Amino acid sequence: MTAYLLALDQGTSSSRSIVFDAQGRLVASAQLELPQIYPRPGWVEHDPQEIWRTQLTTAKEALTKAGLTARDIRAVGITNQRETTVVWNRKTGAPIHHAIVWQDRRAEPICAALREAGMADTIQQKTGLLIDAYFSGSKLQWLLDHVPGARAAAEAGDLAFGTVDCWLIWQLTGGASGTGRHVTDVSNASRTMLFNVHTNQWDDELLAALRIPKSLLPEVLPSAADFGKTAADVLGGEIAIGGVAGDQQSALFGQACFTAGMAKNTYGTGCFMLMHTGGKFQTSANGLLTTSAAQPTATPQFALEGSVFVGGAVVQWLRDGLQAIEHSGQVQQLAESVPDSGGVMMVPAFTGLGAPYWKPDARGTITGLTRGTTIAHIARAALESIAYQSAALLLAMSRDAVARGGTPVSELRVDGGACVNNLLMQFQADLLGIPVVRPACVETTALGAAYLAGLSTGVYQSTEELSALWKAERRFVPTLSKERADELMQRWEQAVRQTTAA
Repeated sequence: MTAYLLALDQGTSSSRSIVFDAQGRLVASAQLELPQIYPRPGWVEHDPQEIWRTQLTTAKEALTKAGLTARDIRAVGITNQRETTVVWNRKTGAPIHHAIVWQDRRAEPICAALREAGMADTIQQKTGLLIDAYFSGSKLQWLLDHVPGARAAAEAGDLAFGTVDCWLIWQLTGGASGTGRHVTDVSNASRTMLFNVHTNQWDDELLAALRIPKSLLPEVLPSAADFGKTAADVLGGEIAIGGVAGDQQSALFGQACFTAGMAKNTYGTGCFMLMHTGGKFQTSANGLLTTSAAQPTATPQFALEGSVFVGGAVVQWLRDGLQAIEHSGQVQQLAESVPDSGGVMMVPAFTGLGAPYWKPDARGTITGLTRGTTIAHIARAALESIAYQSAALLLAMSRDAVARGGTPVSELRVDGGACVNNLLMQFQADLLGIPVVRPACVETTALGAAYLAGLSTGVYQSTEELSALWKAERRFVPTLSKERADELMQRWEQAVRQTTAA
């Protein structure tokens, strides 16, 4: 009998549910948009009840589309937008405030105080993270300090904190009925700035620095583990919840990047690149973060991570800002109408530059314009900027790897919406000088959660079995000489210098 796995993929802009069969093939899916809440500039929130409602609705719809019931599903896997922070009352189940989303910057004064207190090195050594309002710990402190009565309730043990996975598990397992489980996995815990990734434990020194009562925190399990069972009335029967991972770590797992030196890049609104470093914790000398990878067992596993703030969003800007195209899908045809960018370089630093530059005040530039420049050249430069930024990330990762006695990345596995653009993927391979490989299933974030759930419930016996399931749809092999690729990257770095010199 075929085993089926249900993956819940709760993202920033939507909630999705996908049913996979045991071979990792997509059987059915459903998706609902998640409303964004912007109370003031720099603040981004979600309604936790809407997160739960949309996720549950899509789960039921995906099962219906697949013609399956709870009895047919071996296990549920969950993957989620990371760092987004939810606090709720354990007795009533009611959130005390909207969820504070990972993009939200309101906790920056808390982070400034931590830097001023000399906590930067301690936090990086224990968590692998840089002090930033991006991470959950400072958001949690903000909630305790600003929601009336929250700190007293937390100290009395009445409140629970969780990232989105934790909130969903609590609801799925019965919530305030008394059966709700308060658990998370190591990959999500590692993004809080409160978790010691060497010991896989909440860290008392960090909790004291951020004034977080320990009673708020969930139990932390490996990414493939027994997270409980869905309450019978939620999906029409009890189903084991067997896998949980933050979205980027889940995509790394779904790409079968299980060993040191394997890397993936997700091309979405931004780009997120992760390189597995095995059991080695290493801080980056090149502007990258260290994070816990999805862990099938209790043994710590790590990855280096870098993020590009503006990836596919540059295509949206061509459409909505310049009105150069009517639909995002038209960008490849426009860019291919010219043989190259005609010397035009675009640095899309609309919201600053992320790794490996970390220039928050940088703003976008277009250089190399002549009288012969057309909108097609600008479109091509915009598309190529995604590849340039990603190449800078991978080169930084390779420098870190070599410095630690490892080897440079030998191929890059890709996923996300923009990876379907063949022109972009070929240019990426040309710049990197290594193959860029697009998998047969590009839904790797949801697939990673399904694989983790399958591992913990006996659908799969090992990661070797999962590696055998991974299939390439297309390999993009470099066509440029190393000298030409190096020359192009030097031009890119010069354009970045011009951008940051302003």
